[in-house]
Amino acid sequence: MNSVLQTLYFTSQLRKAVYKMPTEGDDVNKSVALALQRVFYELQTSDCAVATKKLTKSFGWEALDSFMQHDVQEFCRVLLDHMENKMKGTCVEGTIPKLLEGKVCSYISCMNVDYESKRSESFFDIQLNIKRKKGLLSNLLKTTSLLKFWRETINTMPAVMVSKMLKREPKFQKFPPVLYLQLMRFQYSALIPLLLLSSGF
Repeated sequence: MNSVLQTLYFTSQLRKAVYKMPTEGDDVNKSVALALQRVFYELQTSDCAVATKKLTKSFGWEALDSFMQHDVQEFCRVLLDHMENKMKGTCVEGTIPKLLEGKVCSYISCMNVDYESKRSESFFDIQLNIKRKKGLLSNLLKTTSLLKFWRETINTMPAVMVSKMLKREPKFQKFPPVLYLQLMRFQYSALIPLLLLSSGF
């Protein structure tokens, strides 16, 4: 969570938009926007470590929840959704997609049938699995590499199972001005609670 907050804070245009979110009359215990403004203000003015207790409380987390492992991508997405909703109808509406939204198109085609489908989607971050990778470029190339896989479908006339070799190839159509990369540096398992995959990033 701390890394997400620092990343958002040091995105200066986003930080300025956070300060402009209307929070007058908000509940001090439940307003995510107001709590985020306080965190950013303290990061900007304080020489000491900044507490995030009020922010986590605004999410509805209890003290014990703050020490539990949470998915960083999910936390970031929820936080950005809160901010985006709060900015609607204000002078900073659209700031988040303008800075962080990219476009990726996924192509799926059959190798033995003349068929292709494509779907364009928005993304606000990219997760990179850095296990056995040497740099960001090799990770991005792996993310967009061609993937071949089998899919079994039922052909009703006649009713038999048919296996098709499919190809999937994602292609980035647009990168945002601020590209947010989430490096999957840790691995969790039942045997080893926390395993550092790479410290080279």
